[in-house]
Amino acid sequence: MTPRAKPANLRARLYTVLMVLALASTALVVRAVDLQVVRKDFYQGEGDARYLRDIPVPVSRGTIFDRNGEPLAVSTPVESIWGNPQELLANPDQLPVLANALGVTTADLTERLVQRKDKEFLYLKRPVDPDAARDILALKIPGVASERAFRRYYPSGEILAHALGITNIDDRGQEGLELAFDDWLAGKPGLKRVIRDRLGHVVENVELLQEAQPGRDLILSIDRRIQYLAYRELKAAIIDHHASSGSMVILDVSNGEVLAMVNQPSFNPNSRTAIDPAFRRNRAVTDVVEPGSTMKPFTIAAALESGRWKSDSPIDTTPGTLMLPGGYTISDHRNYGLINVTRVITKSSNVGAAKIASSLSSEHMYDVFHRFGFGEVSGCGFPGESPGFLPISKSWGPVEKATISYGYGLSVTPMQIAQAYAALANGGRLRQPGFVKGAVNPDSAVIDPQIAANVRSMLETVISPEGSGLAAAVPNYRVAGKTGTSRRAIAGGYEKRYVSLFAGMVPASNPRLVGVVVINDPGQGQGAYFGGLVSAPVFSKVMANALRLLDVAPDNVQRWYAGSPDVGHPIGPASEPPAYPADQPNYEEAVP
Repeated sequence: MTPRAKPANLRARLYTVLMVLALASTALVVRAVDLQVVRKDFYQGEGDARYLRDIPVPVSRGTIFDRNGEPLAVSTPVESIWGNPQELLANPDQLPVLANALGVTTADLTERLVQRKDKEFLYLKRPVDPDAARDILALKIPGVASERAFRRYYPSGEILAHALGITNIDDRGQEGLELAFDDWLAGKPGLKRVIRDRLGHVVENVELLQEAQPGRDLILSIDRRIQYLAYRELKAAIIDHHASSGSMVILDVSNGEVLAMVNQPSFNPNSRTAIDPAFRRNRAVTDVVEPGSTMKPFTIAAALESGRWKSDSPIDTTPGTLMLPGGYTISDHRNYGLINVTRVITKSSNVGAAKIASSLSSEHMYDVFHRFGFGEVSGCGFPGESPGFLPISKSWGPVEKATISYGYGLSVTPMQIAQAYAALANGGRLRQPGFVKGAVNPDSAVIDPQIAANVRSMLETVISPEGSGLAAAVPNYRVAGKTGTSRRAIAGGYEKRYVSLFAGMVPASNPRLVGVVVINDPGQGQGAYFGGLVSAPVFSKVMANALRLLDVAPDNVQRWYAGSPDVGHPIGPASEPPAYPADQPNYEEAVP
């Protein structure tokens, strides 16, 4: 007989179930307390780490103005499109749509995302016009967002390209005055903590961690109107004479401020496409040339300072050549015979300059040249400025001393020439060129004021029918200046290609402006190349308009060019420059 089964203990089972439920409930309560109370900060931090972000607060770069308040460089708001590579790769079906909106191929976009697949941030495109950015965000592609940024815009384009320079995609200065004053202009971005949703959109600003400091504005000494005049006339001369490049610098004699600095060829700083590095080079401060006859005034200044020479001291240049040791021959354009020191400048006599230099010590000549700023940077603060080259006096033999006296064997920048001529114009007191309007800029004496005045008077004779610089004349103003023509140096010697120069000051009675024009390779080895024919007319056209814009009073209404410090050539108050015969020898100067 089968024994009877014991009846089930339902009460025990019920207690067991209730105990299990109670334990489970207790565990849930304990876990909840652990999450909500004990470990609240830890889990809150974990959540915030996924949606709480510290993001920079972009600031606008300071605006650059010209001396009259005209904007030369401004920062405009744009957008930067960025994405989360992990989210985007998780939605491959959206990549073709995004690639089309960005203007790239799907393959290129995918490759970039794969390369950064372990990151959560990647710039997809920048800068982007705000309207275009809005269209991209309207696609609502997961992992795509935008942030505010700024882009530099230059209203004057290539007219001021070399002076201002450019910024990079992050709006930081890379060249020119943008680089020189980057700390002043850039400001300091702020930092704020925000909550972002899974699409990267900011849904809440939590706190400001660091306040943004906007960039400060900068007022330059440059006058946009005069800059344009210099740009226009220099470019026209480059085209007319088939030259390869050129530069022009204009200084305010009273304070050393740079009113204009232009170069050709130029470039468009608003374009982000590849630009030839040669076009971006600021030749006015980085490129050096042998100054040719524009150095003769400083040789004469050294001669006058020595006490051995006066402006009317005679010097015999017969027969128009001078033999030096080693068989080196110095030549003039023609035989000027017995002349005085003033006419050495007027006729641009290489023989006369070399004979004067031979009577001076090398140490004295070097000292005078160095005092005028040759052989060292001008101090204008422009990035990449070249100091040029002035060999030490111990290395000068008879040939070196002679050639240096008329501008060979040393190298200078257009800015250095302008600085030196400004010292002559300023009564023998040298100032560092400056680009900031109203900056404190003390001067220092480099030569006796009377010597400077004598040299200025000699330079006036160059702007006459007897001199080589008549084309630099400015109606109703006295002009003092010097032409220069030098061969282009190559390894081992010189080639038959030239550099044309003119440096001058106006009005000569009380100089306000100094201008230097340097044009490289005019005629490309053919045609006119003398400084009096190529560079002097640029000076005349620019200065005529610049003096009018600055409202500088005429000092030569009855005679607009001077033949000598004492004797003028009256041709009437409203006359045009007289026609000058192309075959007139006085337009030329000897080029070794």
